[in-house]
Amino acid sequence: MSDSEDMPLARRRELKEAAAAFSDDDIDDSGDSDTPLGKRKRPPVKKRIIEDDDDDDDESVNVKSESSDSEVPLSKRSRPGAKRPTYKEYSDDDHSSDSDTPLAAKKAVKTNGNRGSKTNGRSKARPSYKEESSESDSDVPLAKKSSSKKVDTKPKAKTSTASAKVKTESSKTSSRGKADSKTATARKRVKDEPDSKASIKKVKKEEEEDDEVDAWWLKSNENEDDSVKWTSLVHNGVYFPPDYTSHGVKMLYEGKPITLSSDVEEVASFFASLLYTEHAENPTFQKNFFSDFKAIAKKHKTVPSITDFKKCDFTPIYEHIQRQKDKKKNMSKEDKLKLKEQKAALDEFYGVCYLDGRKEKVGNYRIEPPDLFRGRGQHPKTGTLKLRVQPEQVTLNLSKDAPVPKAPLGHSWGGIVHDNTKTWLATWKENVNDSTKYVFLAAGSSLKGQSDFKKFETARALKKEVGGIRRAYMTDLKDKKMFIRQRATAMYLIDRLALRAGNEKGEDEADTVGCCSLRFEHVTLEKPNILHLDFLGKDSIRFQKTVEVDEQVFKNIRLFKREPAQEGDDLFDRLKTAELNKHLQSLMKGLTAKVFRTYNASFTFQEQLEKLTPTEGTLAEKLLAYNRANRDVAILCNHQRAVSKGHAVQMDKIIDKIRALKYQKYKLKRTILTLEPKLKKKRPELLEPESDLEDEWMVEHEVTLMEKEREKTRAKWEKENLRRKENKEKAMTEKELKEMLKEVDLREKELAKERKTGNVPGGKGASVEKCDAQLLKLDDRIAATRAAMVDKEENKQTALGTSKINYIDPRISAAWCQKHKVPLEKIFTKTLRDKFKWAMTVDDDWEF
Repeated sequence: MSDSEDMPLARRRELKEAAAAFSDDDIDDSGDSDTPLGKRKRPPVKKRIIEDDDDDDDESVNVKSESSDSEVPLSKRSRPGAKRPTYKEYSDDDHSSDSDTPLAAKKAVKTNGNRGSKTNGRSKARPSYKEESSESDSDVPLAKKSSSKKVDTKPKAKTSTASAKVKTESSKTSSRGKADSKTATARKRVKDEPDSKASIKKVKKEEEEDDEVDAWWLKSNENEDDSVKWTSLVHNGVYFPPDYTSHGVKMLYEGKPITLSSDVEEVASFFASLLYTEHAENPTFQKNFFSDFKAIAKKHKTVPSITDFKKCDFTPIYEHIQRQKDKKKNMSKEDKLKLKEQKAALDEFYGVCYLDGRKEKVGNYRIEPPDLFRGRGQHPKTGTLKLRVQPEQVTLNLSKDAPVPKAPLGHSWGGIVHDNTKTWLATWKENVNDSTKYVFLAAGSSLKGQSDFKKFETARALKKEVGGIRRAYMTDLKDKKMFIRQRATAMYLIDRLALRAGNEKGEDEADTVGCCSLRFEHVTLEKPNILHLDFLGKDSIRFQKTVEVDEQVFKNIRLFKREPAQEGDDLFDRLKTAELNKHLQSLMKGLTAKVFRTYNASFTFQEQLEKLTPTEGTLAEKLLAYNRANRDVAILCNHQRAVSKGHAVQMDKIIDKIRALKYQKYKLKRTILTLEPKLKKKRPELLEPESDLEDEWMVEHEVTLMEKEREKTRAKWEKENLRRKENKEKAMTEKELKEMLKEVDLREKELAKERKTGNVPGGKGASVEKCDAQLLKLDDRIAATRAAMVDKEENKQTALGTSKINYIDPRISAAWCQKHKVPLEKIFTKTLRDKFKWAMTVDDDWEF
């Protein structure tokens, strides 16, 4: 993106003269070959690259110590024109005055070739990057510089949520530290006025739970070893799924029932349970399943031999599974209570551990049961059999003095380790992708909270550094070394388009790519500076965008696509993800592609919240603004989802709900006019018809209302008889039920009469004042329902949860809720409030 319009004319001329000193044809490509760029041989594509799984809590950075001639320092080779300054030497005058604004928040403009900063024939002295990094406002958009506010990078101990405020005498609010749980109980709580009795109970319950949690975010552990995660870890291991119990239902082969052994029947049942779903109709899924099914059937000598998938009929097993599901749905209360108690017992035994003496919740302690692998997107191994995990495959991690949990009868653990630098409790490998699985603490645990805190603090720290980093890579876009040019271009795309970097992957994985693995065919150019990107990103979600980019970026990509490049060739053929990560780490500690993503997501979100939130809006309007800001971030990060099959039906239900509310308004208006006929002249709006409320619809609606009333009456009669039976009293008769239903019939006749006459008398104690108050409430409900409908329609193809949980700093949301008096439970579920407990401790003026 060009920011030349914000530059003095003299400065633009100077930069133009420096840029003219060499052209693309002068690029030093000696890092790979002495052959000119246009005739060089492109290296063969050995491996594809997949984007990094950066929705996880932690992101490992693969840093290699490889060196290349392409990384020869500029100071050791000559160049015509001005010497390229290092990253540390850039000043605020270079390149961009609004350098920290994500591309999604502003449109790129065409680069002006005339640049320069000479004044009175003398060059302007450049302060070093170190001199300007701490106090410079280069990372603040130009429009906001005059009113920019200094932001404290540490969380504040003073807290206030929609339901409660937490005050502390502690002045240190660092994220790390294994604070004693007594600190949490020492905090003084000041309650805000809750909206209802229900919210009072909810607040009290959550406050009681808070007192049991160690408030690590209010403590400082600057002298502690960051690599050590715990000193004591005690847990009860993992829970294995029960062994398979044969149901004895036979599948059909060539139309004839065949007997299956228990092991073969289990695999057949996996497929049968998915009949009539997209998975079972997927050719790849069918192929992989049948390959494994044939092998296990052959191993157990199934007769006749199963060799043709088309001859298999799993319908009998499918029907049996459906009957079992229906039976489970119709279980008695006693049976459901037993299952609930069994689950609670497992949660109490396996679902908790003791970390440094504190009771912490464990995440998913259940070993994954055997099944057919689904995979995400168009995974080539979908349908493959996931084998049952045995205890011998599982390694447990606990402290040396902790008792070792007993392995299942007849088995032993694969290993016992005591690694206090790791946060996992158990690990094993699954057979489909040979990937390692872990059991971690729950999302609301202190270790997870500290990991999240560090992640967002790193992204927040990038705000101070991003100006210099951007100026550096913008200059590197014109470097003579092809490797440096490609690296700078990749950084531009990662920063401005929120692309993932990309990790190496095997040939048996889905063909998904990140920035470094973009291929020739993924990017199409359109003059003067437009890119059309179309590729499969993480989880095989299609990334399809048309964006306007900086002219030099456009020029570079055109250079990378020059012949003999062709489809299938890597766009960044000189750049590897490890080399990019190594460079990012050299610019700022902890900097990765994900940090750019997190920073841009949080920055964009806060900016859009300030822009979209109405000052005096209703709660529904504020929530709509919040979700719209969240959607902007989701679009930036390409978090998409397929429109649900029931979306249209759900929208129709919301429309009917709005009509039903309008119907109530219509009735109230008629009641007012019936009570005070003289108001027809004074308040003509009472005679105005409600939009979208036709007479035919009202008749149907009233019929529906009466049917519901009859159902309620019958349910009330049945409930009363059940009570009388338990108390050994005489049951109500059918005659009494008919008498109760007569009241509904009478009300139905009254409604018909009201339609004809237009007079609605209302109930006992009805008055104009009461009706007016009810009209105002109905208007609020209609507005809220409309806002919810708009929100649902706008978000039908956007997944808001991923960005809210993984990329947007939750403190932005917490501060926004306090500032605009929005209850936290409207934004975060109880699970997320527990996960981000540390983020709820900010004031309403906190800024990212």
